[in-house]
Amino acid sequence: MAYKCLNDCVSDLEKNGMLIRIKEEVDPYLEMSAIHQMVFKNHHKAVLFENIKGSKFRSLSNIFGTLEQSRFIFRKNLKPVKGLVSIKGDPSKAIKNPFAYLSSLLTAPFALPLKKWNDKFEEIQITDIPQIQCWPMDGGPFVTLPQVFSEDVDKPGILNSNLGMYRIQLNGNDYQENKEIGLHYQIHRGIGVHQSKANKKGQPLKVSIFVGGPPSHSLAAVMPLPEGMSELTFAGIMGGRNFRFRRKNGYVLSTDADFVICGEIYPNETKPEGPFGDHLGYYSLVHDFPVMKVDKVYAKKDAIWPFTVVGRPPQEDSQFGALIHEITDGIIPTEIPGLKAVNAVDEAGVHPLLLAIGSERYTPYNPSRRPQEILTIANHILGKGQLSLAKYLFIVAREDNPDLDVQNEFDFFHHVFERVDWSRDLHFQTKTTMDTLDYSSTGEINEGSKVVCSVAGEVKRSLCESLDDCTFDESLQKPNLLMPGVLIVEGDDISQVKDSLMKSDLKGIAFITLVDDSEFVAKHIENWLWVTFTRSNPAEDIFGLNEKIENKHWSCDIPVVDARVKEHHAPGLYMPEEVIEKAKGIIKRALNEK
Repeated sequence: MAYKCLNDCVSDLEKNGMLIRIKEEVDPYLEMSAIHQMVFKNHHKAVLFENIKGSKFRSLSNIFGTLEQSRFIFRKNLKPVKGLVSIKGDPSKAIKNPFAYLSSLLTAPFALPLKKWNDKFEEIQITDIPQIQCWPMDGGPFVTLPQVFSEDVDKPGILNSNLGMYRIQLNGNDYQENKEIGLHYQIHRGIGVHQSKANKKGQPLKVSIFVGGPPSHSLAAVMPLPEGMSELTFAGIMGGRNFRFRRKNGYVLSTDADFVICGEIYPNETKPEGPFGDHLGYYSLVHDFPVMKVDKVYAKKDAIWPFTVVGRPPQEDSQFGALIHEITDGIIPTEIPGLKAVNAVDEAGVHPLLLAIGSERYTPYNPSRRPQEILTIANHILGKGQLSLAKYLFIVAREDNPDLDVQNEFDFFHHVFERVDWSRDLHFQTKTTMDTLDYSSTGEINEGSKVVCSVAGEVKRSLCESLDDCTFDESLQKPNLLMPGVLIVEGDDISQVKDSLMKSDLKGIAFITLVDDSEFVAKHIENWLWVTFTRSNPAEDIFGLNEKIENKHWSCDIPVVDARVKEHHAPGLYMPEEVIEKAKGIIKRALNEK
């Protein structure tokens, strides 16, 4: 159905048993975050907070808490939008089979934004908004589901705009209360281009932050759209309702939004922003980011403040990712020749780890079956938008196993470790870009390294199925087997660990991770994915048994990834036990009221 506002969505979810109401007073400091996380994990419903300490407004979380719930919200337009994105990637599909895409073409009337002169906003202040702080060390309350709108100063116009989801700090640090807020955006973001152009002209960039409104607007702000498709167009088509807006005092206002914050970013004006508990499962630390001078803040009379919590995956944003994958499945392969599938692994924090399947088509006569075309594909992947932030890219040839599923991490790595040639298949890039939120490198912010592991050819080894197949040196600490061929060990010194491993019989071991707690990491592949790939920077933390450099190419017999916590790493995220216990009681009472 087409929601005119967030209230419509709340009513629809509740009518269909997908909503929990929290009527008793809750503290926006940690309590709402703890409740959200428990409901996400255990109850899989949206949560409406009706009585928030310090604010007259209600709040809604876990809107996209499951893929099934997202499919329900967008049940009318999900299929047509998938078809539309598919056509955008390959227009010939519509020509070859027009009737199959008829429902997609019928969404066209919702594509263009509509001007609406009347709105029902009242002026408020930043401090009137629910001041939700999700983690104990956060620098203050943040907006976690914003839609940040900016226009190209060289080409102004609603369809030349950018709508993105960037982190907004409402209070704390050195921000002047009700007058300044922090705007944190990462590299490769559209608003950065707009600000750079405004800076060159020596003029402030006008920014509008929309919060709430139809759920399609939030989805549009995070959607990796095909080149040339506006986020506002996508919001209208996905929601079955044109994006409605008006201009007021030089700012664009989304008239369907629940809240709008208007302000300006001045050239070269920054302030410390953070810390903030982030999607890698650690805090992003304090850094200087643009400060936004607040001009006006608006709210609807019955406004609902939507929020989410980010932390170690899976979280609600993981389900965002699942929905995006469902909509865009197949679009990236059409943009990168030879690429068949790619998985930005959620358990590893999305950006750190990519798994990909490519094709080795050009040299079928080559008896050596070594990686060739997939290396070209790998370079293309690492030059593609947000995929360029990856640290680790494992890519395999589809011809070696046409049935391999890139979404099945266990089977994928089993395939890799059976076939990889560590003397040939690792390719490093050093001193290059890294995710702003990643602190595994000792370099500057946004600086780190990447490694491509390209695998093609026949099975080269039989992987170890049990530790009984190996003989370990007595000095090796707490060896555990995660999966066939993957060894987890502990140790205080990498050189000593390598010496112990060299003295061991490692028959069938293909990959080793050095960690602080081998039992925790070996307990489940999700723990291994998270620890190994978030806590390491390839060029600094990959070592090897019998490692050597030949013609500037690094190789080894077996790689050892040092994924221990280090001094330069950001701290992990933990919720105080007393907050957890209080949240449990609130949820229990809310469920009993029903």
